Amino acid sequence: MPAPTYIISKIADPIFAVFIGISAATMRINREEKAKGYTTQQTIDNGLRRIGLSKKTE
Repeated sequence: MPAPTYIISKIADPIFAVFIGISAATMRINREEKAKGYTTQQTIDNGLRRIGLSKKTE
């Protein structure tokens, strides 16, 4: 019987993969927004406003 091919464990591998994916997406968005001249805080504020978690309007 072959050994399981998990990096961490059967449960932790998908959680780890989601964490890595979200981190990579966050870094890419932040890098692209900095190239447009936005600060990290402005990027966070814009993201929260887009998903409806911020009531701040400017």
